[in-house]
Amino acid sequence: MRASNTTSLTRTPRNVLVLLCLLYLILYIDRVNIATVAPLIRADLELSNTQMGLVFSAFSIPYAFFQLFGGWLADRLGARLVLSICCVIAASATMLTGLAGGFASLIACRIALGFGEGPAFPTATRAMSAWTPTEKWGFAQGITHSCARIGNALTPPLVAGILVFTSWRTSFLLLGSLTLVWSIAWFFYFRDDPASHQSITEDELTNLPKPGVKQKSKRKIPYLRLARHILPVTIVDFCYGWTLWLFLSWIPTFFFENYGLDLRATALFSAGVLFAGVIGDTVGGILSDSLLRRTGSLLIARRSVLFLGFLGAAIFLIPVVLIRDLTVSAICLSLAFFFAELIVAPIWAVPMDIAPRYAGSASGMMNFGFGLAGLISPASFGYFVDLTGSWVIPFAGSICLLLLGALLAIRLRPDRQFIE
Repeated sequence: MRASNTTSLTRTPRNVLVLLCLLYLILYIDRVNIATVAPLIRADLELSNTQMGLVFSAFSIPYAFFQLFGGWLADRLGARLVLSICCVIAASATMLTGLAGGFASLIACRIALGFGEGPAFPTATRAMSAWTPTEKWGFAQGITHSCARIGNALTPPLVAGILVFTSWRTSFLLLGSLTLVWSIAWFFYFRDDPASHQSITEDELTNLPKPGVKQKSKRKIPYLRLARHILPVTIVDFCYGWTLWLFLSWIPTFFFENYGLDLRATALFSAGVLFAGVIGDTVGGILSDSLLRRTGSLLIARRSVLFLGFLGAAIFLIPVVLIRDLTVSAICLSLAFFFAELIVAPIWAVPMDIAPRYAGSASGMMNFGFGLAGLISPASFGYFVDLTGSWVIPFAGSICLLLLGALLAIRLRPDRQFIE
């Protein structure tokens, strides 16, 4: 059980958190920009929904693997170096997507993007665990992932605006350059050890976690034992990730094909749905931390918010399956995404609760479930749409996994810390 004080973020730790927020926003723009222009890419390169689904899923082949390896890299090499390299790779892959000439080259670019983004969030969690007071971990996870959802919501209108002046190919070149700028800023400002930062003060250091986990840990990480300890969280994250990938990959195409909207209207509806996730991420982190302060119980603070998120998302996806109405679908998809995003802050806080000494590795193991879902969900979604000509079966599968996630979430034990 953590202390219940309400330590505020001071200047230098707050600057680090702002940089991490920008990272999450930019990387999600790189990740989901292809979903916005998918109808144009399909027409230009003559691809089917099944092929487009495989393009979406290709990202997760290295992404899922690096959830495991990337967290280990962060614990060994430090967040400064790892995140800098990640963003250079992600920027290059994004810009090369604009040069793709067919199905195979699109697949190759998405795989390269997965290599770049795979270690990023576990590494960011490694940085967060050292630069954020422990009682603010839920808030930090919530606000950073909220910025990721801002990236989701911002991408459709941003890309649609770029397309007014240029092609979908040029949009990838422009958006990829933002990631390069961030990597330079991160490398010159961030330090793995807060005490070595040129702007840190003694008062700021007293509010940060005591050096128990060194950023460049030389100790041997008990990998298999830690993985077994984190496995229940990984399974819950898979159930969440299945539906999130649905939203990230297919919502623009769903509005475009199912309701016959043009690209601009599709962008506006998609942005409205995805913006609900911005609110959900923030509320989830604040609610989880508030419950922790009021009750002193990690079980209540994490489990209850997770259960509410899974159950609410499942309930609001049901009308999307049963009622074919644009307004109903837009409202219910927005509410479903809001509840789904309540899950993010507490589920990313759980590995930090369980294994604070190995936050990078533990969060990477947890997010392997998300990466695995990303490998299966987009491809299967596109396949079933092509096979049946309907969007019902893929949405119904998401509802079932959300209900399973709700049942599994109430059995998690964030109060049982990993013992070496």
